[in-house]
Amino acid sequence: MNAPWKPGMAGQRDPFHAFVCDDHSHDLLSAIAAEMGWPTEKVNKGGMRNAVQSLSVSASPQILFVDMSESGDPLNDINSLAEVCEPGTVVIAAGQVNDVRLYRDLLASGIQDYLLKPFGADQLRDALAQAQAVFFAPRDAAPEHAHITTAVIGTRGGVGASSIATSLAWLLSTRQKRPTALLDLDVHFGTAALAMDLEPGRGLTDAIENPSRIDGLFIERATVRASETLAILSAEAPINQPMMTDGGAFYQLLEEFRLAFEYSVIDLPRNMLIQHPHLMSDVNVTVVVTELTLAAARDSIRILSWLKSNAPQSRVLVVANRVHPGVPEISRKDFEASIERKVDILIPFDLRVAAQSAKLGKTLAETAKGNKVGAACTALLDAVIGAAEENEGEGAPKKKKGDSLLGKIADIKSRIPARRKDKAAAAQN
Repeated sequence: MNAPWKPGMAGQRDPFHAFVCDDHSHDLLSAIAAEMGWPTEKVNKGGMRNAVQSLSVSASPQILFVDMSESGDPLNDINSLAEVCEPGTVVIAAGQVNDVRLYRDLLASGIQDYLLKPFGADQLRDALAQAQAVFFAPRDAAPEHAHITTAVIGTRGGVGASSIATSLAWLLSTRQKRPTALLDLDVHFGTAALAMDLEPGRGLTDAIENPSRIDGLFIERATVRASETLAILSAEAPINQPMMTDGGAFYQLLEEFRLAFEYSVIDLPRNMLIQHPHLMSDVNVTVVVTELTLAAARDSIRILSWLKSNAPQSRVLVVANRVHPGVPEISRKDFEASIERKVDILIPFDLRVAAQSAKLGKTLAETAKGNKVGAACTALLDAVIGAAEENEGEGAPKKKKGDSLLGKIADIKSRIPARRKDKAAAAQN
């Protein structure tokens, strides 16, 4: 995870502000500030409370020194400071508590350094010099692993797209052992947190209502941890509360996910393609979850066509989910003929595993380890990783001249009765 205060561009910020509790610290900081060419009037009396009040109405500096000597709850006060402190500010804290655990917690919260009082001039100079080096350090270093964003889209309600999304996120975080985020964009009826027996919290609704708050620290607080390597951002917004948004908040969330995680999985309701098509602009892999039915065939054709036109950079995988062992409404062969491409993964329906998954509050992939459903989920994981590593996108095959959606549906319908008659005759014989 990135530190909440991410070093950024200098812009028009003041180089230094300080908020201290005692005269000795005030005099020492003023002297050092003068040495470094910083205005001494930026060294203020008053500790954490004064810092929060001041920064709530003014721009944050490049380097912020804050005295926590009068703080009763240092970690909570640091969080309050973070809410008013703009990304990019490098923070140095000072206090009288000599506790290794506190020191580690403060560093984990995103501050640059913690000085134990009383501190000397040389110690202060070193801390400020290091803070300057952090602020002005180059930001173009490439990450160790390229970020992979995967969108999971259901062609129809009830095809199990959310179950596939949670399973994929769990597999990415456990098998690959890399930081993974799951974003459930069904704001009112999302089930990502519920599927893992977690409370979703208000993070996603807060993001929609206050997009300007979205930064690294917001992601740290708003996401719910399913494990050390898996974070979930979901919601159960009141159904009498419409979420009015232009989609900017969702796009900002995905931008922060790229900075904080190595994998992002988006449980993307299909209506989002219509309302917020820009969400697909940076998606590496799209998993289209369907069932072997007439309606799903129709909508698979429509969604695959939309993806080809609007997200050509994304590799597309088609997953037929909850496939019953009996006779499906449409055979796999006819379904593939209608959508003009192969079904990449077929996940069988297993009522016992599905029920056990719901009872235990675990993902389908975790519950189904060792059986055919689990093997299919693992095959999906491998397919997603493989698709993300491909250099060129894979679109749907070209339509034949004269083909139309209505023509394909009519063709499928014409095949169904004949196949049913053949099977009935075979059964009688």
